[in-house]
Amino acid sequence: MWDQPAACLDSVGADAPQTRAVLIIEDDPSQREVLSLRLASQGFRTFEAATAREGLDLAHQHRPHLVLLDVRLPDIDGFRVCQQLDEDPETSHIPVIILSGMERPDIIRRARRVGCHYFVRKPYDPNALLILVENAMAERSET
Repeated sequence: MWDQPAACLDSVGADAPQTRAVLIIEDDPSQREVLSLRLASQGFRTFEAATAREGLDLAHQHRPHLVLLDVRLPDIDGFRVCQQLDEDPETSHIPVIILSGMERPDIIRRARRVGCHYFVRKPYDPNALLILVENAMAERSET
């Protein structure tokens, strides 16, 4: 569950229905745009937030199928966002993938404790990230 898949597939999600939604909480506008465009090209609807508070509001408003979450945000760190999503009955079912440039063991342990489903170190392989998105959504639908 915590390891990035080695395989890369260009066609992941190509037949995905437009109704699957991903919330991207990332303060870097270029990273948000790249993620959004890549996901949209695979049939996902995306919502974008530059701050934790905006992301939490969008999560409650749109109930996405998955959240891609940066750790370093300008208002609240991503760990607290993940914990708030996990503890709220309205959003606790939403899988969270944390994206971070930090990959220290204590950071990864903290991500696990707050309810993160996957931890991906930046820079990441975009195809591998799509596989994780698909896996996390499949796991969610099995529960």
